[in-house]
Amino acid sequence: MEDKMQQIVSLAKRRGFIFPGSEIYGGLANSWDFGPLGVELKNNIKQEWWKRFVHQRADIVGIDAALLMNPKVWEASGHVAGFNDPLVECKKCHKRFRQDEVINSKCPECSGEITQPKQFNLMLKTFLGPAQEKANIVYFRPETAQAMFVDFKTILDTNHPKIPFGIAQQGKAFRNEITPGNFVFRMREFEQMEIEYFVKESEWEKYFEHWLGEMKQWLKDLGVASSKLHYVDIPDGERAHYSKRTVDIEYEYPFGQKELYGLAYRGDFDLKNHMKASGQDMRYTDTETNEKFLPHVIEPTWGVERSVLAAMLEAYHEEQAPTAEEGESATRVIMKFPAWLAPVKVAVLPLSKKPELSKVAKDIFETLAKEFVCEYDETQSIGKRYRRQDEIGTPLAVTVDFETLEKEDVTLRDRDTMKQERIKIKDLVSAIYGRLQT
Repeated sequence: MEDKMQQIVSLAKRRGFIFPGSEIYGGLANSWDFGPLGVELKNNIKQEWWKRFVHQRADIVGIDAALLMNPKVWEASGHVAGFNDPLVECKKCHKRFRQDEVINSKCPECSGEITQPKQFNLMLKTFLGPAQEKANIVYFRPETAQAMFVDFKTILDTNHPKIPFGIAQQGKAFRNEITPGNFVFRMREFEQMEIEYFVKESEWEKYFEHWLGEMKQWLKDLGVASSKLHYVDIPDGERAHYSKRTVDIEYEYPFGQKELYGLAYRGDFDLKNHMKASGQDMRYTDTETNEKFLPHVIEPTWGVERSVLAAMLEAYHEEQAPTAEEGESATRVIMKFPAWLAPVKVAVLPLSKKPELSKVAKDIFETLAKEFVCEYDETQSIGKRYRRQDEIGTPLAVTVDFETLEKEDVTLRDRDTMKQERIKIKDLVSAIYGRLQT
């Protein structure tokens, strides 16, 4: 299974999905950049999520809050005092680890003796203004959630939503992880997609199940096999102190079963703490009964990079190619992304570089590019170009050949079946729409 992880990391760099950040300077530990294909994949996930959970629902609004917030936010939320991981250090090689990564009190690297654990705060600290004084300390947000609680009162005053309703946000979060790793699984800089869904306390169980169902459907549409998913109810004593129920959605990665998403019932902990610390009334007023109360919160959380990683692992397939040109592997690598997720939807491939073919192919590309994310490629043989498009997950390829000049039609090739069909140029847009929706 570890081999599959290496295959994904290799493909990600080779084809421009994801590669090490600052690489020409030796990189920065666990810093990854999303390349031309990776940013398309990432944006497809974020856009589909926003469309599904904000645009297509009347009960959710979105925000985009600042990365830096008043430090009092993190004091009220408990992050300054309690956002810690136990840290241990090897007395021999001096490498540091999270305590849960150490077995039998021995260093995972050299089997040296391990120190007693110390609490290590995961927030990344920076300074505002020219002087690095304590008064100027601020933190990069370690989660997107708190902005939605802090902005709750303003959302009530401006949008007048009715309970139940949600606030959604996508964006960067930062954690000074002790041991980041496993490609993009655990990073210090990452993106979250998160909803705070405000409900009456008496109805929290109903809406908890609702959001669990929504997350299951999302995973199905992302292409993740249900057999590799585990819904783990976190027991008493291991949950956050304010949570009555937390479900970790875990996935069978090549490096083990670990968390992909999370769903938590946070009670009224956050609104209550911010109301106390800020002095602002955070209560919701029921317009029918005039009752004032603090709503309780259901919080579904999706990690963007973990979504990308799971989608790539699920999409990766190898199969025997029916034909292989000289120098090519007999194995065909295919990224079988769902059509909505694929970074490139259509490749336009003239059979040769002859000017008469290139002109028609470029005209077709310009037409299709107004409707779909397309690539134009006239380098190397047509077989090698098909292989490349299969490897980046392009669902359809349009081949312009010499028959095109006579009959005004092209070959439309399917990624998964490799079946080819002649389609009139005038019908091409509607034909592609039909195939991408199946």
